[in-house]
Amino acid sequence: MDIKQLNHLTTLVDAGSFTKAATKLHIAQPALSQSIKRLELSLGVTLIDRHYQSRNKPITLTAEGHALHTHAVLILKQVQQAEAHIKSMANLTRGEVRVAVSGMLGSFYLPSRLMAFRHQHPSLKLSLFEGGTRHALTMLQNEDVDIAIVTSDDLTEEFASHLLLREEMVVAVGQNHPLAKETNITLTQFFDHELVMFQPGYFHREWILNQAQRLNLNANIAFETNLINLIKQVIAQEFAISSVLNMVIENETNILAKPFHPPMFLDLHIAWKKQRPISQADRAFVNFLMDNR
Repeated sequence: MDIKQLNHLTTLVDAGSFTKAATKLHIAQPALSQSIKRLELSLGVTLIDRHYQSRNKPITLTAEGHALHTHAVLILKQVQQAEAHIKSMANLTRGEVRVAVSGMLGSFYLPSRLMAFRHQHPSLKLSLFEGGTRHALTMLQNEDVDIAIVTSDDLTEEFASHLLLREEMVVAVGQNHPLAKETNITLTQFFDHELVMFQPGYFHREWILNQAQRLNLNANIAFETNLINLIKQVIAQEFAISSVLNMVIENETNILAKPFHPPMFLDLHIAWKKQRPISQADRAFVNFLMDNR
């Protein structure tokens, strides 16, 4: 039993005769008769009550024929709906983009790009999951999202990716902080001061702690919060300093961005799982970000 045979059966019932149905299907009447006969043989039942068949009367279905016709109508409708759904996704008139990002990128890098993408593809749904980089990576691995923006250190053989941006990590200090007069700041100088950091699970925290461990220094964590605005307030009021992506504070008037010496950069990639091909909507989003870096 296949879709073509079910279509032949429903057309036959709608037309009322083999002759009219064959005309609607643009096939010869004997071909239609053979198709119905093969369907009956494959199921081991009689679908058309040929005993009562008359030239002037519509074809008559057996009980099995009625049952199959009911299923056939539903199946063909679902096939049509599925085809329309897939075509709409291919044409980007329907679909969803699920992307996981870190807090800094979600707050400072993506908003304008998300709005621009939505303006270009108003029929697509955008679902943004913002949190720690480790959370974004876990969501991608578990296929809770289709795309994630992760660091180069997160990339493994299971992911396909494009380098999205390279951003400088800078020291964020208040205007009257002792480090404010410095042109650039070494890691040793950085760790001499109290720090405000994201909580565990964020790459920002891991990056800072890794730098301290590499130099055998202690990170004096005075504040922990995942709220970027609170981190900036702590820095602006000179209770602590931190290191953030330059984009986070480049437009701040009461926080200074001081480069590290030597400069520190972070490579961020847009990634997806190789074994799970991304949809047309996801591909459009990836291409849009790559074109609007």
